[in-house]
Amino acid sequence: MTAVTRLLAWLLALALVALPVAGVVQGWWGGAYWPLRTLRVQGPLQRVDRAQLQAAVRPLAQRGFFAVDLGGIQAAVAAVPWVEHAEVRKQWPDVLEVRIREYRPVARWGQTQVLSERGHLFPVGALRLPAGLPLLDGPEARVPEVVKLYNEARGQLARSGGVRGVAIDRRGSWSITLQDGTDLVLGRNDPEARLARFAPLLPQLQAQNPQRRLALADLRYTNGFALTWVKAEPAPENASGSRDAAPTTNPRPGTRT
Repeated sequence: MTAVTRLLAWLLALALVALPVAGVVQGWWGGAYWPLRTLRVQGPLQRVDRAQLQAAVRPLAQRGFFAVDLGGIQAAVAAVPWVEHAEVRKQWPDVLEVRIREYRPVARWGQTQVLSERGHLFPVGALRLPAGLPLLDGPEARVPEVVKLYNEARGQLARSGGVRGVAIDRRGSWSITLQDGTDLVLGRNDPEARLARFAPLLPQLQAQNPQRRLALADLRYTNGFALTWVKAEPAPENASGSRDAAPTTNPRPGTRT
């Protein structure tokens, strides 16, 4: 046997060994012989839809145990609504294990997003959110600041009915909305100090005006604040059948900043 013949024979033998292995690993064949039969989900699922989860995994799991693309499955699972983090691994002989951490919503963020307890923003889409979530808003980079002011306001305004929302607009101006609809305008400078100065006075102001509801408190004054009140009781119907509330103002001296 010549050297060329021996080389050809050796290459053929190598191909006969390597080709089946490559075929199994690449998923060319073998999916029917080593199928993934079991999807095991780790972690309590309260909001993730199992049918959506299975639909995301099934097409990618058909290549069999050896050829399955774990990274692709992890990306597909992470795209399922309410999934905040996913880890995927396989267990011999036929188990695909998916570990999921769900988003836990703590607040709405603007009109289109939700804030999770870990500080991540995710889209609302068609999600059914729990009732009573506070409404926060602002640039994504300001999430920690908004949450911090919300927590401070919630504690300081607990005696005044509680806080519905906190926002910072594009100009950097802060505002707080109470559960009864009262708006507190804090402006751009020292919102925490302005809140701390006004919060102890608010229960007294509310008690002194039982027939009226505070609609707006402008706290941007250096030496005071301006208040806008509306009647607490329903206003009489006008000719068109709608009700009007007549606002009244009670400005305090000072300079806005």
